Amino acid sequence: MTESTSSAHPLKETIGRYGVWSVGLRSEDPARRGDIAEAAAELEQLGYGAAWLGGSSAARHAVPLLEATSRLTVGTSIQSIWQYDAEASAAGFAEVESAHPGRFLLGLGVSHAKLADQYRRPYSALVAYLDALDAAGVPAGRRVLAALGPKTLELSRDRAAGAIPYLVTPEHTAQAREILGEEPLLAPEFAVVWETAPSRARALARDHLALYLSLPNYTNSFLRLGFTEDDLAAGGSDRLVDALYAWGDEDRIRDRVNAFHEAGADHVAIQVVDGGSRDALPREVWRRLAALWAERP
Repeated sequence: MTESTSSAHPLKETIGRYGVWSVGLRSEDPARRGDIAEAAAELEQLGYGAAWLGGSSAARHAVPLLEATSRLTVGTSIQSIWQYDAEASAAGFAEVESAHPGRFLLGLGVSHAKLADQYRRPYSALVAYLDALDAAGVPAGRRVLAALGPKTLELSRDRAAGAIPYLVTPEHTAQAREILGEEPLLAPEFAVVWETAPSRARALARDHLALYLSLPNYTNSFLRLGFTEDDLAAGGSDRLVDALYAWGDEDRIRDRVNAFHEAGADHVAIQVVDGGSRDALPREVWRRLAALWAERP
């Protein structure tokens, strides 16, 4: 699989090759609004094209970042269809679009049965949600889907601007590109552990992975990628952890991230995993990563 061409779609040029994925950037604490705005402004200055708001975020969570920047794209990664109804989602999109035209992406997903009591027939529910967004005037080209399996990837191709898969590998990216075709956006999330000691790096990764190993949507995805039940046991095998997380020195981390581009990704949303609070803003690591891309694009 050759690297996708970023100029094939205007959205790809807008968000560039690298972004950040962060729960901390979506905080609703008024006391943190200034820190979030300052961090967003620095991300734009560092050359990141997009900030992806972790957790079940809504359009309103993007506002502090958009107000603090002039070019940065901000997307939800993801907004749960069970937590926000389509009418409210469309209204929030319209409000942000009016204030900041073309700079907000509505990232949608079906979440997980363990996290949403009303979880039923998720694929059909997502289709109905997209139908409602269509009726409310939310353009398909301004929404992306957290797609893991083939059916939802096809939906990302046909009813959205593309896909934002979470907790995947370059092999998944290659498969996703085959399903999506050349033009749709493919912007996987990928976690980086800035640590060279294998035992420490894997321990941090396993702490982060623990929740996801309890969610069938992810474990089924891992099995489709060729991992085994043994890989999923006891916190995850070294093989699984090393596939899902980048750790090591600068060259290794750079190469692991860029493997997604080589597999067909247009953009990689980098999540920093360091054992700290999910609400933290790891600005020093964001700076180090930006320097890596500047050294060797």
